[in-house]
Amino acid sequence: MKTIRMAPLVLALATLAQPALAQQPKPADKAAAQAAQPTLQEFDKRMAQLQETMKQMQAQMDKVRQTQDPQERQRLLQEHWNSMQAAMAAMHGVWGPGGPACCGAGQGMGPGMMMGGPMMGGGWGHMRGYYSNLSPEQLRQRQYMMDQYMPMQQMMMNHMMWQQHWQSPAASAPK
Repeated sequence: MKTIRMAPLVLALATLAQPALAQQPKPADKAAAQAAQPTLQEFDKRMAQLQETMKQMQAQMDKVRQTQDPQERQRLLQEHWNSMQAAMAAMHGVWGPGGPACCGAGQGMGPGMMMGGPMMGGGWGHMRGYYSNLSPEQLRQRQYMMDQYMPMQQMMMNHMMWQQHWQSPAASAPK
């Protein structure tokens, strides 16, 4: 029964991790990926929209906590789930079509880079060339974007955990 309840959480995590698991583009695609990288203004605009979605999700979760009616709670949880899906899509699109800026203007990490791949044995050495070729301004921009993005990712994880908690029978049992 717990495995069934964990399935939505695992699916949501996989959705969030999908940009990092994308195939690396061919060298000809790197220039296109660099051009597709959003400007800081575009990134900030997308993050502001995502922040609004997160505020909506927080308000929905506050209502879930306050309600005593199990049917109303389920309706509110479904609304929250739909908002989470929209937020995940927005998070996926925040970087533009190329994916996370941290991984080479859309290069992604490629399959096997995390579990059992080069990162397990050799660390981040494969990224050394990429980062050493960035200008100080490009490095600052990528750091800024990651500094803005990571708290949003953490908030999304919190909402997934709250969703999981309120779906459990223990949370809906009378106190």
